[in-house]
Amino acid sequence: MKVTIYTDGAARGNPEGPGGYGTILVYVDSKGIEHKREYSGGYKKTTNNRMELMAAIIGLEALNKPCDVDLYSDSQYVIKAFNEHWIDGWMKKGWKRGKNEPVKNIDLWKRLLKAKEPHNVTFHWVKGHNGHPQNERCDVLATSAADGTNLMEDVIME
Repeated sequence: MKVTIYTDGAARGNPEGPGGYGTILVYVDSKGIEHKREYSGGYKKTTNNRMELMAAIIGLEALNKPCDVDLYSDSQYVIKAFNEHWIDGWMKKGWKRGKNEPVKNIDLWKRLLKAKEPHNVTFHWVKGHNGHPQNERCDVLATSAADGTNLMEDVIME
């Protein structure tokens, strides 16, 4: 099954203030009907990078069977890690950046690796805030996540 996931995180410029992750998951069932599920959740006292990772994780964890996934994010933190093998290098160094400096957000990196494991995931970096339609979609997600209190819905896939 083919699934498209759009993600974003919102820090709102203040780690103490409202922030959140937003994820839209889109898939077509065996009858050809398109389904969309939206997730959002707020975090306080955290960084935008953590919320970007959470947005990707939530989308992947919602899938209850292996899928071909296109994941869109405007965060280099999510995308470049996979495209440029940062995580492979960190794993080989024992999750250290320098001599003794641990990788930030190691808990979420490990969770993301586990979440993507059963799927064939292609990560797409939606670059820049220049009116690109995919980037606009990510920005809308971030805003609604920071402002919203939506609970997660179960995703039922045929």
